[in-house]
Amino acid sequence: MSTRYPFTAVVGMDDLRLALLLNAVSPAVGGVLVRGEKGTAKSTAVRALADLLPVVPVVAGCRFSCDPASPDAGCPDGPHSGVPGAERAARMVELPVGASEDRLVGALDIEKALAEGVKTFEPGLLAAAHRGILYVDEVNLLHDHLIDLLLDAAAMGASHVEREGVSVRHAARFLLVGTMNPEEGELRPQLLDRFGLTVEVAASRVPEQRVEVVRRRLAFEDDPAAFAARWADEETALRDRIVAARTLLPKVALGDAALLQIAATCAAFEVDGMRADIVMARAATALAAWAGRTEVTSEDVRQAALLALPHRRRRNPFDAPGLDEDKLDETLEQFKGEEPQTGPDEDPEPDGPGDGGPGGGGGIPPQGEGPAPETNGPPEETPAETPAPAEAPAPQPQGSGAGERGAVKAAEPFRTKMLSVPGLGEGAAGRRSRARTEHGRTTGATRPRGALTKLHLAATVQAAAPHQRARGRTGPGLVVRRDDLRQATREGREGNLVLFAVDASGSMAARQRMSAVKGAVLSLLLDAYQRRDKVGLVTFRGRTADLALPPTSSVDAAAARLEQLPTGGRTPLSAGLLKAHDVLRIERLRDPSRRPLLVVVTDGRATGGGADPVALAARAARLHAADGTASVVVDCETGPVRLGLAGSLARELGGTAVTLDELRADSIAGLVKDVQAAGQTNRRAA
Repeated sequence: MSTRYPFTAVVGMDDLRLALLLNAVSPAVGGVLVRGEKGTAKSTAVRALADLLPVVPVVAGCRFSCDPASPDAGCPDGPHSGVPGAERAARMVELPVGASEDRLVGALDIEKALAEGVKTFEPGLLAAAHRGILYVDEVNLLHDHLIDLLLDAAAMGASHVEREGVSVRHAARFLLVGTMNPEEGELRPQLLDRFGLTVEVAASRVPEQRVEVVRRRLAFEDDPAAFAARWADEETALRDRIVAARTLLPKVALGDAALLQIAATCAAFEVDGMRADIVMARAATALAAWAGRTEVTSEDVRQAALLALPHRRRRNPFDAPGLDEDKLDETLEQFKGEEPQTGPDEDPEPDGPGDGGPGGGGGIPPQGEGPAPETNGPPEETPAETPAPAEAPAPQPQGSGAGERGAVKAAEPFRTKMLSVPGLGEGAAGRRSRARTEHGRTTGATRPRGALTKLHLAATVQAAAPHQRARGRTGPGLVVRRDDLRQATREGREGNLVLFAVDASGSMAARQRMSAVKGAVLSLLLDAYQRRDKVGLVTFRGRTADLALPPTSSVDAAAARLEQLPTGGRTPLSAGLLKAHDVLRIERLRDPSRRPLLVVVTDGRATGGGADPVALAARAARLHAADGTASVVVDCETGPVRLGLAGSLARELGGTAVTLDELRADSIAGLVKDVQAAGQTNRRAA
């Protein structure tokens, strides 16, 4: 077994270490979601925690890790009376992003059941993680149905499997840790709420701290065993402190004053539901036990709020998670009751994991001090001040031919109905267009390619039935062979690549019009977020077109780029369409199964890009039509006299045109049929 980087050697990252340790003390807190940029030791810290957890007593031979002191009465491997016990180290089970539902929850072994008549349940990762850690790296990229199953099991402490004639329930209590890079897309607010605590991590910008990070990482890579031995005493002290806090936890009293502060804080920040109150209560209790106290203080409640509430304040994908600490302090002070008295040996404030005191487990060797995040590999060079790309203004074109105007605030977004790509795809699971997926309604059967995952029972029986006499069948059982098995084909919904091509020229620069345009695009971005799409943003004005945002799962980034979009100059419509064509061509090579939907937001005018800009724009549009790209033109033309140029562009694209008013939910009902009808017309013409 390879040597893990020691938990106590991770520099800084106090919030992350504290959140992990609180869950180690009390798994009922509900797990940790770690948000942060790449290369910030998220995975290193999580993997290191597994070595700190106490050994787990288990029933010998039980695949579900039952506790011999109180075995699960409903364990599929039970009953366990009289079975000897054993001990093993706490496990850390990793859930891959591409895992199937069967791999997560377990399933009936179909081949054995049909070929041998043996009903065998194969446990999944939830069973393996019981009484340990279940780690999901890039949890925001995990399919929604897997996240739902995972969080349901974490909340109930058990996994229920009802499928293919098998009905199994087994215990599944684990410390759930998810890590994610927000640049790659956000989790839905409903799923964020299911994580008990959340922490934000970022690389230090202090050179001395970064030096210490590099020094320790290089020392670890040179000799992992020797490096781990240097930290053995700190690891042992922290492990003992976790055991002591677990023992003290049942004795901690959560008084009425602390409960009132918790309830008042959740009400003041308008969090939905009651889960936040419960998580805060559990976290505050664990904080008191971690500090060696038997009563919860206001400082415990404050620290619990900072860990439990920021992600629950997020109401839509464009809200940044966070908490107003001044408002938090005012609320706690307003509802402050009589503080519990601390004894002479008790510390009135909870020790963080990096205090370096007795039992703190955060001691730092003599060669350096100061908090700084650790990295999983060689740290990436990061400038001391790197402005977020989303805040960078778009490049200014030369020779725009019209006055430059600053960014206009977007109008209030509105609800839209679904735009879909015609036909049947096979892309990533989502909620937009029809596709063949692993989940959905059964539409047929096929021979399995690789391992059988979804059995089509009727088709399997039909394939095996004609051969029963030749196979010597004499009894009532059906003689089934491997070649008879049929995989069920199912139809569900897929996520698409929605590429926006937005006209930012002078003809769109009227403040009211551009505000409405941005509001419409923002509404479509919100819809793309809800339907689990990738999005990209191309803008065109002046003489050129720019890829403002390469295709990504982060609609937050697209919204931020849109907000900062200035306007002015001529309308190089052909350049915008050609840039969009290049982007889609490259994306087809990267992800051929994800079908695109092109949304062109323009008034249809073409006043730049060559001697005959209108003809060039029509030629560029026909390139998209030849590729079969589904497209929608959002007509931004206003005024009593309309030229209908957007409609002409839509016909060249082989798509459909809608006005800004028709984009609203109540007016867009027929748009999907228009897109599909246009696609069918194009196929017949081809």
